[in-house]
Amino acid sequence: MARTLAASVAAGALAWLVMTGGPAGTPADKNSTSVEAAADEAPGYAVEDFNYPQADKILEEQGVVLKRGDGRITLAECVSGTGQLEIYSRANQKVCFSVTGDAGWLTLEIASVYGVQTNSYDTELDLTVDSKETSVDVPANSFQAVGESADPEGREHMLVEIRTSK
Repeated sequence: MARTLAASVAAGALAWLVMTGGPAGTPADKNSTSVEAAADEAPGYAVEDFNYPQADKILEEQGVVLKRGDGRITLAECVSGTGQLEIYSRANQKVCFSVTGDAGWLTLEIASVYGVQTNSYDTELDLTVDSKETSVDVPANSFQAVGESADPEGREHMLVEIRTSK
């Protein structure tokens, strides 16, 4: 027990020397008598804004506007047999998304949407046409005509939000 006490006292003294820059009673800098706390220079807080990362680059390269989401629905390279959510569009052909977690959401803009192939998630799509918003529920593991292919007038629909749940 005496060894443990001696080690604790030595560690405390060493910590004091490191913090002050020298033995007790001597300033850390001969020209200064104050010690600044390291916490005064800590970085600011990180605040999640849910904006989609590299959205400008994706728009430029693929013509898809990705706005905001919770990170559980992410744009992916289309690969057959991987269980991706697939959105079919005349403007972009096929756009694929990886989906994780129990539920997710993503706001975006994909023009001229006409179909969706869901994965193991129930999917709700919000589309706009002529300044009106419509919502379509698509069961898990199914293909469904949506947007202009399901519209009797064949109007161009814009996909504006995807929500998934298990």
